[in-house]
Amino acid sequence: MGKVLIIEDDMGIYELERDYLEIEGYEVDVQTNGVDGLKSALDYEYDLIILDIMIPKKDGFSVCRDIRKEKEIPIIMVSAKREDIDKIRGLGLGADDYMIKPFSPAELVARVKSHIQRYNRIRNSLGPAVKLEAKIVAGSLEILLDSHQVFLGGSEVSLTPREYDILVLLASSPNRVFTKEEVFESIWGIDSLGETSTIMVHINRLRAKIDKQFQGEEYIDTVWGVGYRFHKWDNYIKQ
Repeated sequence: MGKVLIIEDDMGIYELERDYLEIEGYEVDVQTNGVDGLKSALDYEYDLIILDIMIPKKDGFSVCRDIRKEKEIPIIMVSAKREDIDKIRGLGLGADDYMIKPFSPAELVARVKSHIQRYNRIRNSLGPAVKLEAKIVAGSLEILLDSHQVFLGGSEVSLTPREYDILVLLASSPNRVFTKEEVFESIWGIDSLGETSTIMVHINRLRAKIDKQFQGEEYIDTVWGVGYRFHKWDNYIKQ
């Protein structure tokens, strides 16, 4: 089904995570410190990484940042800390998801499945194009749907897989208002379970990359008390 790397120093936790994932058919490797974890993540091919924040030798934030310099593999950060600032920092460094200990092993497996399925769909779609590429155009923004590329004013914008997925979801239905719960469930493929603050972090990062780069061009509107919508431009094209 896939290969998962767990970077976690608590034996009781990583053995439980490994057991549940192996029951579901995943191949699992474990590293117990950040230095060895980062080396494995960069040297070998994995479908997903479960990364604890408080690990010896190199903390999870640093490991996440260094992995993101090289790979777009899904990363689920886990921590016993409940402070929002840690979640925001982890997601801001490129993590795809954030879970607070203690959590249900079944919930972890569900999230692992969701992330790997989406990651595989993206990888499988990156073969050579044999036809005119599907795209969305709005203002100075161009989204190439087959190659998963985004351009703003002709310059490519680097987005994480989750940022790209959220942008395509909103841009595919301009003027439609999506609630935070709808965005979470559409992108992550599971119930939001109160994790809607994750959406806010991703939206803010996405806006920082594509909004206000050209004077007067803002693409994602906030509908206060409801959710988000993509602004429909006069030159909007979806093909």
